[in-house]
Amino acid sequence: MDLLNTLVDKGLRRELPTRDEALAVLATSDDDVLDVVAAAGKVRRHWFGRRVKLNYLVNLKSGLCPEDCSYCSQRLGSKADILKYTWLKPDQASQAAAAGLAGGAKRVCLVASGRGPTDRDVDRVSDTIKAIKDQNENVEVCACLGLLSDGQAERLREAGADAYNHNLNTSEGTYGDITTTHTYADRVDTVQKAHAAGLSACSGLIAGMGESDEDLVDVVYSLRELDPDSVPVNFLIPFEGTPLAKEWNLTPQRCLRILAMVRFVCPDVEVRIAGGREVHLRTMQPLALNLANSIFLGDYLTSEGQAGKADLEMIADAGFEVEGAGEVTLPEHRVTAGGGCGAHAEAGCGSHADAGCGSHEGGGVCGSVRVQAKEEQPSEARTDLVAVRRRGAGTDLAPNA
Repeated sequence: MDLLNTLVDKGLRRELPTRDEALAVLATSDDDVLDVVAAAGKVRRHWFGRRVKLNYLVNLKSGLCPEDCSYCSQRLGSKADILKYTWLKPDQASQAAAAGLAGGAKRVCLVASGRGPTDRDVDRVSDTIKAIKDQNENVEVCACLGLLSDGQAERLREAGADAYNHNLNTSEGTYGDITTTHTYADRVDTVQKAHAAGLSACSGLIAGMGESDEDLVDVVYSLRELDPDSVPVNFLIPFEGTPLAKEWNLTPQRCLRILAMVRFVCPDVEVRIAGGREVHLRTMQPLALNLANSIFLGDYLTSEGQAGKADLEMIADAGFEVEGAGEVTLPEHRVTAGGGCGAHAEAGCGSHADAGCGSHEGGGVCGSVRVQAKEEQPSEARTDLVAVRRRGAGTDLAPNA
């Protein structure tokens, strides 16, 4: 059985691939990228059908962050010409969220720049969550406020938050090269606090910061061990005025391979294409829907995204459908377990014969898979595709949704 057949079989059984198998996915050639997408697509459709979950970002507080994360336009010392404003009032945030919900989003992600919230900030966000849920009974609300102190996750849960996002971003071994004002362990601790408080944990990565294949596999395996319900995959947006402005390391094919690797390692979680898809996937975005079952609708925190109407057309044209507010995103075994299968041993979760479909002989992708013979050439800098957000939250202009 070739590599892709093996990975499909393991994905259907929620079994963890070996590190060599994950690395081999990233090393496949451009000639085989459609085979890789088809294989990972089998796993995606098995657990999530053809549904695409829409999420909508509301930037509650923009810029002026004391942290020095090299990838971020809101970082300490950033020269990026982004919007800067202090906390939105609950009614302002609710109005911003309403635009995304009207566009089909079922989850609102409330984000604020900064190291982490004060207790007063938690009060502010709690009021905002209440304002949004008073207007939209079935909406999911995810908070992303930075590093959490003891008891804050519980307070957010009591206020009605459904989830908490805090990304690992990169491997533990290279984290210190990206950020010096906090540690990788700090991030892990916050994800664990969210888990312990009963919030659905959301944690992902940023690709394209100059990391190696080994770094990408390391961070995705770490995410599998943390067992979040959703894994956002961001592709670096190289903002002028940030230390990583010259890092244009991704091709559309490279992005597809990364998403496929994430799907094989985390087969039954919500894999979300997050920031940078328009910049790096470009016209290959519809193919990526065969790998990820979730996207952000409209704009991001400080950058403009594809028009919301274009997102909806892309989903329909690619043969997918928007997940409804009444539909459950995660597979039943993750919902009933109050989490997911995790990775409690080297082999992952075992065979789980009742959850998969057996060996699926002949059900994989046929043919051999070629490994790249030479180093991949990065994309040319497409600075024309990096547009600073000038509408929506923090402005008087209508949002993109």
